Amino acid sequence: MKTLTILTPTYNRSDCLPKLYHSLKNQNNRDFLWMIVDDGSKDKTEALVQNWMKEGEVSIRWIRKENGGKHTALNAGIARIQTELTFIVDSDDWLPEDAVSTILHYYRLYPGDNALCGYSFLRFYPDGRVNEAFFPKEEERSTYVNVRINGGIGGDKAEVFFTEILKRYPFPVFEGEKFLPEDLVWVQMSGPYEMIHINRCIYISDYLEGGLTRSGKRMKLKSPRGMMARSCVYLKDPAVNLKTKLKMALLYNVYRQAAKPLTKQEKEEGRKYGLAVACRLPGWAIFQLWKRKYGPKGV
Repeated sequence: MKTLTILTPTYNRSDCLPKLYHSLKNQNNRDFLWMIVDDGSKDKTEALVQNWMKEGEVSIRWIRKENGGKHTALNAGIARIQTELTFIVDSDDWLPEDAVSTILHYYRLYPGDNALCGYSFLRFYPDGRVNEAFFPKEEERSTYVNVRINGGIGGDKAEVFFTEILKRYPFPVFEGEKFLPEDLVWVQMSGPYEMIHINRCIYISDYLEGGLTRSGKRMKLKSPRGMMARSCVYLKDPAVNLKTKLKMALLYNVYRQAAKPLTKQEKEEGRKYGLAVACRLPGWAIFQLWKRKYGPKGV
């Protein structure tokens, strides 16, 4: 059995997937399986993947599901993964040739450590610049919240998780919503588990037009309950700093307006966080600004 699964959720990305495929063919360590979860694509994705499977250059497992958003594709994939490690790689990105060997090198350095949930590496842009920032300490062992949130390390990083632990934290699904930030789960794993933060690039990010990262506030306003849930995860975590909690309290109230009418349970949840209650009025004001700027399609 392979040690690592590279998990790629995709939707209508047949034009981008070949670059990722070729980067996987060029890996200097082949101890991985590429699991592609097709979230209901209507382009040539299936035919493309079937051809690659016939080539036999890369071990591939292809799964097709009805369109539900990236987080539902991740749930479908993670539930089926049997390898020890899981590495989520988006369909419009690619890997340097030593990515897998780098991951497995550090995996062997920390054997049988039950306090870890995985490793966090760097992403670079195609021009060789680091995505936002390096980690301040090499191989720092700490939580996602302490290093990334409280440490002010923005941008995207490349996380590799122990599959057994990742399976315990499925992404919540809200009817009719197709977007949910992954940090909702990463913060939940922070505290119970730590990560090793490593200043090595294993991932190249190319933020294309039409990708989730560029879709912005309009996309988030269309998934307000997921965004509220994300804010609540931050608000209830005692390790998160006050500045971040204030931001999340404001955002909670922005998306609370977009989610109306609220259920009884949602109203009760909002009253649990004093900071969120205190931010009702400014949150309402921000929502009005966003609604004018991004609506009516955004809300």
